[in-house]
Amino acid sequence: MSATSESLPLRLRGLRGATTCTANTAEAIEAAVDELIEILIQRNALESDRVVSVLFSVTSDLNACFPAAVVRRRSGWGKVALLDCQQMAVDGDIDRCIRLLAHVWMPQNQVPVHPYLGEATQLRPDLSSYG
Repeated sequence: MSATSESLPLRLRGLRGATTCTANTAEAIEAAVDELIEILIQRNALESDRVVSVLFSVTSDLNACFPAAVVRRRSGWGKVALLDCQQMAVDGDIDRCIRLLAHVWMPQNQVPVHPYLGEATQLRPDLSSYG
């Protein structure tokens, strides 16, 4: 933590994001999750000790590996509560989609950035300039 960020009051925020995979393989899921988490970290200047939890949901066509297991391997993320679940099946949903909801402590005046990548930009066109 930088000296500047330590002196600002913190607020618990929910960060959303999503991405899509090229295939239902462990490698494709790992690559998609790594990219999504890395962009979430960079664009929100996150430090692992300020991440409380991350909930991942995946569409039913993704079952080759757990997104949480990918994140658990990251340095400093061993104490973060991580959970995977299956996204509700809705006709017309995006194929091979991974969504996340992260609860993080952020400086009160910081504007959160919610990354939507790949085909998942369709979910939140209002945020597509960030993804």
